[in-house]
Amino acid sequence: MNRQAIIEGVVQDQLKTDVPRMDVGDTINVHCRIVEGDKERVQVFQGTLIGRKGGGINESITVRRLVDGSGVERVFPLNSPRVAKYEVVRRADSRRAKLYFLRDRVGKSTRLRDRRRGMKHLAK
Repeated sequence: MNRQAIIEGVVQDQLKTDVPRMDVGDTINVHCRIVEGDKERVQVFQGTLIGRKGGGINESITVRRLVDGSGVERVFPLNSPRVAKYEVVRRADSRRAKLYFLRDRVGKSTRLRDRRRGMKHLAK
């Protein structure tokens, strides 16, 4: 058995299975576990998914949101035990793999086009 197969076997049980399908451009809620002293609470971070990188146990996502007019970005490891769950709030259409251009935009130009694929049969 080679080294790579052994590593994948050890890591396999640490991968999360309840992660929804998230694409770049989607607005998501990330429920983070925060420990304060002996108490633990869940805090929701809602923002736009602007990048994904890595694979397997090393996969991470970058989520951006605006707080009081300034942008805040957080990088979350996808399989971290500190993340309680992920929710997809809104799906958006994106032609790029990384949406770093949103860092330079303010106001209405930060909006992304809503994904309407598969809804062609509905009347307008």
